[in-house]
Amino acid sequence: MLINKYISETGFCSRRETNRLIAAGRITINGRVCEKGAEVEPHDVVLIDGKEIPRNDSKPVYIALNKPIGIVCTAAAHVEGNIIQYMNFPSRIFAIGRLDKASEGLILLTNDGGIVNKMMRSEHNHDKEYVVTVDKPITDEFVKSMSEGVEILDVVTKPCEVYRQSDNVFRIILTQGLNLQIRRMCKALGYRVLKLERIRIMNITLDQLERGQWRHLEQVELEILLSQLNEIK
Repeated sequence: MLINKYISETGFCSRRETNRLIAAGRITINGRVCEKGAEVEPHDVVLIDGKEIPRNDSKPVYIALNKPIGIVCTAAAHVEGNIIQYMNFPSRIFAIGRLDKASEGLILLTNDGGIVNKMMRSEHNHDKEYVVTVDKPITDEFVKSMSEGVEILDVVTKPCEVYRQSDNVFRIILTQGLNLQIRRMCKALGYRVLKLERIRIMNITLDQLERGQWRHLEQVELEILLSQLNEIK
């Protein structure tokens, strides 16, 4: 099993955070500093900072947070305003994916490492919906270009759904998650994002959740989410 999958399934941290720990040389396998892409066998001894990884045997937790601006979606304790300190949850959880510091809205947190990869991989085409305010009136050409794909980061973004909501506000539904994707797409077309809010991930919505508040997923929406993920091979 790949090391980042192995650690994420312990509930210690996400795959993304595992990669950061690897880059910092903080993970060892059988006494040797772990390298990116390393694999773990059942008999291997994996340590983080010289200590065994605590297994997360607690009940699975699935949380929706309406993230405020300024909170950073990382478990790194040295990062001021990190999401784990903000949540101050009594057991270990980590964020599924990211929402940049300047953005707000829906982000999911869990201790269930098994669902994270299925939700994160862009080829699984999971919808994420955003409401975006920009610095000047939205044109038909802007909507067309955004929906058909924009060249950023040496790739052309996947086609997506874009709807003008008012003169300076549009909604966009993405199925991929490139770094700062919406902000970069807008910039490439001559627009600057003034406000970016995520309002939906798959079937999970903010559901009148106030900024800064969080809730456990309701049983029905959790069952729908997990059934969609279980369809993935």
